Amino acid sequence: MRLLSYNIHKGIGGRDRLYRLERILHVIEHENPDFMLLQEVTCDFRRCRCDDQPKQLAEYFSAGSLLYQSNVKLRTGGYGNLLLSRWPVESKHQISLRLQNRKPRGAQIAVINTPEGPVKLVNMHLGLAEKERHWQINHLLAHHAFKEVQGLPELL
Repeated sequence: MRLLSYNIHKGIGGRDRLYRLERILHVIEHENPDFMLLQEVTCDFRRCRCDDQPKQLAEYFSAGSLLYQSNVKLRTGGYGNLLLSRWPVESKHQISLRLQNRKPRGAQIAVINTPEGPVKLVNMHLGLAEKERHWQINHLLAHHAFKEVQGLPELL
C-alpha cells in the first residue's frame, strides 16, 4: 500500500506562483498512492477559480472514499484537509487543532477497510510554531477519537 501526504498549497505553486491544479494532479498521479492525505485543499476559494478541489481530486483519482475537513473559512470559500482512499471508510472523526488565537488547524482520523485489513489513518495540518505543534500533537493523542480504535496499524 502506498500513502502520500502532501500540502498542495491550494494548487498555487511553482516558480510562477500561479494556480494550476493540473500540476498537483500530475505529481500525485506519478506516485500512484492508495491513500492521499492532503492539506490546504480549497473549496469555493476565489483565487482558485472557486473550484471544488475535493470533488475534482476525488473524481480525477476515482477515489472510493472522500473525507473533507474545512479548517480555514474565508469571506468566500476556505481550505482544509482532504483524505482520499481507494477503499471504504469504516469510521471517521474530525478534530480541531486550533490553539487559542492561532490559525485554525485540524486532524482527520479514519479507519479504512483495505484488502490487508483495517488501517487507521490520521491526516493533520500542524501549525508553524514549536509550542503550537507540541500542544496539537498532545491534544490529538489524548483525544477520545484517537484512542477509540486501538490495536490497528496506524499511519500519521
